[in-house]
Amino acid sequence: MLAIERRNAILAKLSIEGKVVVSDLAAEYSVTEETIRRDLDKLDREGLARKTYGGAVKNESFNIDLPFQVRKQSNVESKQKIAAAIGSMIKDGDYIMLDSSTTALYVIKNILDRKKITLITNSVEILFELCNKPEWTIISTGGTLKEGGLSLVGYQAERMVEGYHVDLAICSCKGIDASAGVTDSNERDSEMKKAFFASAKKKILVVDSSKFNKTSFIKICDIKDVDVIATNEEPGEGWKNIIEQQGVELVVS
Repeated sequence: MLAIERRNAILAKLSIEGKVVVSDLAAEYSVTEETIRRDLDKLDREGLARKTYGGAVKNESFNIDLPFQVRKQSNVESKQKIAAAIGSMIKDGDYIMLDSSTTALYVIKNILDRKKITLITNSVEILFELCNKPEWTIISTGGTLKEGGLSLVGYQAERMVEGYHVDLAICSCKGIDASAGVTDSNERDSEMKKAFFASAKKKILVVDSSKFNKTSFIKICDIKDVDVIATNEEPGEGWKNIIEQQGVELVVS
């Protein structure tokens, strides 16, 4: 196993379990404890984990961008449920946009039986997933490859998206708050999601239950600017009232 693969595996374990122990990791990956300490030092310097005595704990900040391969392994059941609910909204012949979130990849896996889909995406992983889907029209946004994110971002990608109009745009976020609205941790990702939503008749926001009452670095839009909020658990009555008052449809998987 390469060092970067081992560090991603450690991050995935942290994402699920919340903490790791040096001795346990050394035994699991058949390396020395000193090697694991160096891995944890690097993750700590990059802000992806917080090193503690004898191990490390998960960085709970909503401004942290974990690598795609790590995010792909977290909250899998919740993402699959949300993806199934969104998949039921997509019909044969639809024109859709999908962002580079891991939930978007599960959406694709749910609609592989649809016919004559036209898809625009900035997700490298989705492009790879659909490389043998000749009956669909697959359009890449182009742009600059975001390190660790398997996504294409930047001015060129945003300009490309602006030239299209689609039935549905499906995007995720890092936080949703009654006052701050819908937020994300990275400006380049946020600008891409704004462009997707601006080009769609119907805007679908993917929000797992952990994102409610959270605020990340940069605003994507107000709650009222989306048409559907798709989540995996019933939010509290307060949130149900907020969503209803904003004229937004709530879909709980």
